[in-house]
Amino acid sequence: MRMISALLFGICGCAILIALGVWQLQRLEWKEAVLARIESRIAAAPVELPAVPDPARDEYLPVKETGRIGTPEILVQSSHKVFGPGFRVIAPFETGGRRILLDRGFISDEARKTPRPPVETTVTGNLHWPDETDSFTPDPDRAARLWFARDVASLAEALGTEPVLLVVRTTTEPAPAITPLPVDTAGIPNDHLQYAITWFLLAAVWAAMSVYWVASLRRRAQES
Repeated sequence: MRMISALLFGICGCAILIALGVWQLQRLEWKEAVLARIESRIAAAPVELPAVPDPARDEYLPVKETGRIGTPEILVQSSHKVFGPGFRVIAPFETGGRRILLDRGFISDEARKTPRPPVETTVTGNLHWPDETDSFTPDPDRAARLWFARDVASLAEALGTEPVLLVVRTTTEPAPAITPLPVDTAGIPNDHLQYAITWFLLAAVWAAMSVYWVASLRRRAQES
């Protein structure tokens, strides 16, 4: 009876762990489809800025606009894999009688105090409403115009713009001193394959332990 119970326990445990691994593979397929749709949308032909941009409908929408990058700007603490710690430069962008936020890209810490005067340019980029704030995000230093996350609402309030952020992909300004950091899917987590492998490995360990347990019970039964 103990041997049958151990065998059933082992089979049920393996079945649950394998099912979790299969579920993660299904989640992987779903996530890859989502990322493919996002990448396709990011790379689509740019359009004019919508009259009333909607965060749900227009997230990642490619936009091309000509206008004036103004001042003052706000720096958002960031990091670049090549240049190290630095800042994203957020500036007001006046286009077609409107004023929106423009994420111009990355500057190193050394370039923080370099003057960046207003400039006329045509930019191509993507609309984005990043979710970068949580309960641990420090409050912005408004006096120093330093933010620690791209909080579109508070940035728009500080710069007197619409709560709309256009992230630069390309710009026609001559010899720009700012490195664009275009919108991509790199920051969207996709760990489902690792999770699936973990569940399958646990199933294999569970199966091995179950076989050992059943074999031990059988050996004891034969010895008694």
